Amino acid sequence: MTSDELIQAAVESDEAFIRAFSRIIKEELRMTAAEFGEKSGIPASTLYKLLSGHREPNIKTLREIVRTLRKMEGTAKTDFIAVIAARPVLDMIMEKKLKVGGKLVTVREYSATSMEEAIVAAIKAERDGAKALVCAPIVSTTVEKVLRIPVTIIMPRDSLIEAIELAAKKMV
Repeated sequence: MTSDELIQAAVESDEAFIRAFSRIIKEELRMTAAEFGEKSGIPASTLYKLLSGHREPNIKTLREIVRTLRKMEGTAKTDFIAVIAARPVLDMIMEKKLKVGGKLVTVREYSATSMEEAIVAAIKAERDGAKALVCAPIVSTTVEKVLRIPVTIIMPRDSLIEAIELAAKKMV
């Protein structure tokens, strides 16, 4: 079950949430509530109360549970590197997730066919939560002036993966 399915269960009813959350922790993650509490920062006592039905999930706790599950699923929206390029360059990206320095990094593509589109895509990528940006040298000097995230450049063909790895190392 995914974090999105847990959200659906929470909307359905408290009982559906309890069943789904219990199954996720025990069967999918093979963790105890205490172990999940360590990962999420939610006190184990709160998790035990939720799982036993002695407490209804509040929105803050539900958000933290979902955020933790998304991190564990690798679908967290916060850690990704945006790559802005023409479609033929983007088509060369074989992996949407790369392991860099022991960390799994998600790559999100933003297609652009002009300088203007590349600048707009860079701003959109940062607003979407990109932690770093990879783009062509011709646009990098402009987007570096307006973005707060690290920007690295693509050199012809073979350096795309190297540029993504460099961006991953620069991410905070």
